[in-house]
Amino acid sequence: MSNAPPDAALQDPRLKLIFDSYQRLTGKRLLDSAPFDPEVMWHALHAIVAHGTEVDPVFFYGNRTALQRFEMTFDDFVRLPSRLSAEPLAQEARTKLLERVTKHGFIDDYSGMRISSSNRRFMIANATVWNLLDAAGVYHGQAATFIA
Repeated sequence: MSNAPPDAALQDPRLKLIFDSYQRLTGKRLLDSAPFDPEVMWHALHAIVAHGTEVDPVFFYGNRTALQRFEMTFDDFVRLPSRLSAEPLAQEARTKLLERVTKHGFIDDYSGMRISSSNRRFMIANATVWNLLDAAGVYHGQAATFIA
């Protein structure tokens, strides 16, 4: 897997929304010491993923760290319905998590089992999950970050 981000991973205007909504909702910076920079997001040591507002939400972003954990290419990841990142038995818990995020704006205490493309299971702990809200409060999906 290449360390170079695909153009689609750098040019999507929703990347700034991921960055800005995280700070607006949590009061923290997504990238500790850096201003918004798509290249820095791509190379962050913590996973960053986001999905849209489809009826069955599909990921539109996963940084290099997330793609390594999920053992996927960017092109494959951005076609994946986000619910399929969890095992079938964990999907109900994932649904409840997303309902909490929708209601409260963000949570920073999520832990759960995820599954890679090779069916390798891995635990994410202390993940922050937040709503993607623009400055006007319009909902555009949800994002998450976790230590990989």
